[in-house]
Amino acid sequence: MKFSEHWLRTLVDPPIDSDELAHRLTMAGLEVEERGTAAPPFTGVVVGRVLAVARHPDADRLTVCQVDIGSGKPLSIVCGAPNAAAGMTAACALVGAELPGGLVISKAAMRGVESEGMLCSAKELGTGDDASGLLVLDPGLVPGADLRVALDLDDPVLTLKLTPNRADCLSIVGVAREVAAITGERLKPPPLSETPVVSKARRKVRVEDAVACPRFCGRVIAGIDPKAPTPEWMRRRLERSGIRSISAVVDVTNYVMLELGQPLHAYDDALLEGDIVVRFPRTGESLTLLNGQTLVLDPDLLLVADEAKPLGLAGIMGGEHSSIGDTTRNVFLEGAFWNTAVIQGKARRLGFTTDAGFRFERGVDFANAPMAVERATQLIVELCGGAAGPLVDVHGELPPRHPVHVRGERIARLLGVRIPPDTVAEIFRRLQLKPKRRGADFSCTPPSFRFDLALEEDFVEEVARLYGYDNIPSAPPVQPQTMLPAPENVRPAAELAARLVDRDYQEVITFSFVSSEWERVLGIEPNPIHVQNPIASNLDVMRSSLLGGLLDTLRTNANRKQDRVRIFEIGRCFLRGDEHYVQPLRVGGLACGPALPEQWGSAKRAVDFFDVKGDVEALATPLALKTEAAPHPALHPGRSAKVLVDGEPAGWLGELHPRLVRAFELPEAAVVFELDLERLSRRPRPAGRAVSKLPVVRRDLAVVIDENVPAQAVLDALIAAKPPSVDRLALFDVYRGPGVEPGKKSLAILVLIQDTARTLTDAEIDATVAVLLREIENRFGGTLRR
Repeated sequence: MKFSEHWLRTLVDPPIDSDELAHRLTMAGLEVEERGTAAPPFTGVVVGRVLAVARHPDADRLTVCQVDIGSGKPLSIVCGAPNAAAGMTAACALVGAELPGGLVISKAAMRGVESEGMLCSAKELGTGDDASGLLVLDPGLVPGADLRVALDLDDPVLTLKLTPNRADCLSIVGVAREVAAITGERLKPPPLSETPVVSKARRKVRVEDAVACPRFCGRVIAGIDPKAPTPEWMRRRLERSGIRSISAVVDVTNYVMLELGQPLHAYDDALLEGDIVVRFPRTGESLTLLNGQTLVLDPDLLLVADEAKPLGLAGIMGGEHSSIGDTTRNVFLEGAFWNTAVIQGKARRLGFTTDAGFRFERGVDFANAPMAVERATQLIVELCGGAAGPLVDVHGELPPRHPVHVRGERIARLLGVRIPPDTVAEIFRRLQLKPKRRGADFSCTPPSFRFDLALEEDFVEEVARLYGYDNIPSAPPVQPQTMLPAPENVRPAAELAARLVDRDYQEVITFSFVSSEWERVLGIEPNPIHVQNPIASNLDVMRSSLLGGLLDTLRTNANRKQDRVRIFEIGRCFLRGDEHYVQPLRVGGLACGPALPEQWGSAKRAVDFFDVKGDVEALATPLALKTEAAPHPALHPGRSAKVLVDGEPAGWLGELHPRLVRAFELPEAAVVFELDLERLSRRPRPAGRAVSKLPVVRRDLAVVIDENVPAQAVLDALIAAKPPSVDRLALFDVYRGPGVEPGKKSLAILVLIQDTARTLTDAEIDATVAVLLREIENRFGGTLRR
């Protein structure tokens, strides 16, 4: 919100300077983002009146002007502006004047004619962007008057950076209300008198959706002068608020919007057919807007129409064919209150913004529409003449204003300081909240323009704003320190992350929302959860796996010539459950490139399935981790496995499928894993075990079994059937080749045998080995390798 401080002070004039005013506004939550003056600094520029204009004798595009500056003797000034004319009042820079940009005016001969100054354009003075001609001034200004004083160019111009909930301050009256509440100064509202109804001209209004348009006010003003000029004071206030002057009627609607915060729209009544209708579009309807854009109307775009055609987008922009022109004699003036839900997001979707849409999508005062129409009628009749018809006010159910109970104890609890109830009552009175007091408690009813006040906490915030945040003492927080429980049987995620870091992995954090194309290519979840309002078009679904983000990170590193990548992420995935969404916490990892950093001690080789399996086993230790060959849509057939932790499915591990290598444009296949963090977070309670003082006996068993029998299945069977004296079983070699029949493989199994009480005899050791061999033979048909 940009406005002139001098305009503000016509409504409320506290005895503080501009610096203090800006500080008080900022400390009350209305941040003053920018401050300046109506024009940049310049000196030596006065009001001049052109007495005569003659053609330059040696230049077709130059004229010689005789300019009265109030000194008795006219100045002779050479001018190149095409609009220089006798009788006009213009800005005249005298010899010695210093203009914005450092230009100093001096006497100069131009094509043989001496020039005693310079007639200035708006751009040369920094008051506007128009450089096509001289700045035309009000003929009533006195020649020789200092231009800065005559045009009030030292007027401070403030720009507020308002939060979205303070749309009530998108008007000069709204800001003045705040200044009056902050300073305690009396508010003087704009002069408003009801315009006499002297015409019977009117148009009926029909609202087809009272929820979308709770209130619509309209009035016909007949017989205006469309060419009446906009007065200088109004044009000045508009321009200092960033709005260009167009014509008197349009300027009045813009002025009332700035003054009262209620956007208005004026239609050429002669171009309207029948009643005004507020409705949603019909199939195939189109509309050409004031900016020249032609729209095929979506079904959710609310329209203001007549009985034959659409007239404009409600609350956003009017249509081109019904706009005010030089021949307009009768005006239909519209002021409405639109449901914010109908306006929000529409202008952004259409690719433009308007001052009206900016206000309506944040909310305007629903009680303000008839007053704004009356104010605009008053100004149009004053400036353009005409006869006002009766005001049509069609309204349905308006937003209720319910009283809210505000407790004194709640104020003290939230602010950390006890504010006297009399002070609180005075703050509520200044804010026009109609407080009803009961001891230290209050019942407050928010006015129609404060639609952001609904909860008790909202009113407590108002107390803090006006009491002054700097008056609330800073006190150290009191926080009881308690020891949090650390269950021994649960491992925190940080511990698991540290294990992967120790295995040479780097942690990454990727977006929880990913591309639906990724999810389709991965093929893990056919129906991912869609994001209703994605921050980017390619991040439109919630991830069902960590793999997409890891592969994208790998691609980024590969494109930057990083040949060895080992990364992991701990994060949530998002899946559809039977009744609700489920959000499992998972750990995913990826390894690609050489197994070891480049070094002289070992030959370079690519990381493989078993390298990453070792990392996963280290992550799960001391839990029992097993892998079983199983297909997975994102993994290479025959090089993927299901991971079991303590016999329960916990995730998957394997080499990336070749189609994903192509889809993500990777230089080679990576080995990836994804595990359920809840399974890995368990930690068995430690249990004591006697340490034997007797020697351990080692036996190595080489058994031949069928190729299709998993080695893990053999180990599981031996562990289940082992005698008590067997301390450990482990696979340390797999052999295929000469000496082993085709379709067979040889497993070398370590067996450690030990008793804590006595030394085992050879017969006992042989019997133990025989039990193990018998189990292999009976379960798998295996034989001892000869």
